[in-house]
Amino acid sequence: MKNGTMMKLRFKKIFFFLLLLSNSSFAAYLFIPMDNTQRDHLKSYGIAYWALTKNVEIDWCLNYRGGSFAMKQSSVIENECLIRGVSYEILPDVKYNSILLEIANPEYNADVVKLEKAPKVAVYSPKNKQPWDDAVTLVMAYAEIHYDIVYDEEIINGALPLYDWLHLHHEDFTGQYGKFWSSYKNQAWYQETQSVSEATATRLGFAKVSQMKLAVCKKIKEFVAGGGFMFAMCAATDSYDIGLAAENTDICDVMFDGDPMDPNYQSKLNYSNGFAFKNYAIEDNPMVYEFSTIDATKEHADFVSMYGEEKDIFTLFDFSAKWDQVPTMLCQDHVKVIKGFMGQTTSFRKEFLRSDVLVMGETPSLGSAKYIHGEFGNGTWTFYGGHDPEDHTHHVGDPPTDLKLHPNSPGYRLILNNVLFPAAKKKKRKT
Repeated sequence: MKNGTMMKLRFKKIFFFLLLLSNSSFAAYLFIPMDNTQRDHLKSYGIAYWALTKNVEIDWCLNYRGGSFAMKQSSVIENECLIRGVSYEILPDVKYNSILLEIANPEYNADVVKLEKAPKVAVYSPKNKQPWDDAVTLVMAYAEIHYDIVYDEEIINGALPLYDWLHLHHEDFTGQYGKFWSSYKNQAWYQETQSVSEATATRLGFAKVSQMKLAVCKKIKEFVAGGGFMFAMCAATDSYDIGLAAENTDICDVMFDGDPMDPNYQSKLNYSNGFAFKNYAIEDNPMVYEFSTIDATKEHADFVSMYGEEKDIFTLFDFSAKWDQVPTMLCQDHVKVIKGFMGQTTSFRKEFLRSDVLVMGETPSLGSAKYIHGEFGNGTWTFYGGHDPEDHTHHVGDPPTDLKLHPNSPGYRLILNNVLFPAAKKKKRKT
């Protein structure tokens, strides 16, 4: 009897051990590769964002197979990948643990960051926005990432603390309506933009649109200082800094605000008010479609005219994933050489960058910076030159890009890196 009881106990121990081993063997991870095996890179970010909204923790495997995503296997998420056309693999935990060991190797330039919470996203955009206005809203709609629209009134009235991430695109923060006056002053959309802006400024208690835009700039600056993440493209990059620098002067000519410029405007610029640029000169001719000497659009246009669009490329810099996680996250891609694209602000002349600005991508043929980043207070800002990564020379009135034709766009991937960036649990940068 005693021997029988002992045998039963021993059998139970063996059974439970085999059960545990069996459960461990069948535990699995859903792995979304982001290298050239991925069918739809852009929608992959949407899957990651969607999973975060369901309180699923994600591993972002930096520099591993193009910056892949991994999470505990779930039939719900797997089904969502199938619906959205996103490539995925199911890996046993033994296999995934071997990947983590490979990434942890000090000799391997890779790391894992945890994505923990879906960021609340705001897009600064006018209510009368044209469909050709904004590449970021195009890609977030394609990737199925939720965002709210905010504009001057919402920001002045204190909406920004409700959000983690703010996008600015093709906006003129100087009060000169994009300097479109010489070419488009007789167009209905231009006249509507000016009249709506002036009415909003008056309603909010400002004498000029430029004063309202300055107040918006300051609110955004407070948002970043408090820990917010700001991402800007095209004209919103340099015009934001110029708007802050011109706080104590008038750089708007009579057709923009009803009175002439301050003749001493250049000496009154305070470059330290901005995030990225220094020592630039304002373009004061209202007939010239340019804000300042920061932008290198003319050099790009001349280069393309001479060598063709196919030679216009920019390259991403390599960063240490284990030491510099932030720029590594922002530069995740399946290629390092990306086709260039232009905009009102195409890229940034390096001689006008402040010393604390981090260049993450540049146009090697011209030596101009395409993709830059910096910290301010508890938050960060990122500037990306150009208008639309899949439309080299996007003109006013052109139709919006159909991203179904560009599901693997490396240029658009950089935008979506920035969208997910606030979800990451970051390590302090080592010095």
